[in-house]
Amino acid sequence: MPLLQFETTLSLSDAEKTAFAERVTDLYTTEMATTAGHVAVTIRERNGADLHLGRAVEGPLLFLDAEIRQGRTFDRKRAFALKTMAYVGETFDVPDENQKVVFTEHPGEAMMGVDRVGGEWSGDDTESE
Repeated sequence: MPLLQFETTLSLSDAEKTAFAERVTDLYTTEMATTAGHVAVTIRERNGADLHLGRAVEGPLLFLDAEIRQGRTFDRKRAFALKTMAYVGETFDVPDENQKVVFTEHPGEAMMGVDRVGGEWSGDDTESE
């Protein structure tokens, strides 16, 4: 039951936000070996003064806080982060220096919806997140 929270200085149309959420969901399900049903995405547009990154260069900023269930390997997380940043850079001209991804991992039981509580990720089940 991941929660992918994006903070950005980009100004995106509703259609761009929808396409963005669909693309990062696809990247997440592919790289993290899961299904899309429980992937949540937020996109928060911020004023330029709201976001800061020491290494930033001229251009928009985009940060991702990925709240995920514990158990994924470093390689899975790194692949998702790199593919997401490549997509953002290519699609929205966000410089590499202006992107950051942070993963926060939770036990499965800490991730829940009305109809279910997450379990532990086993690495071989792509039916539950």
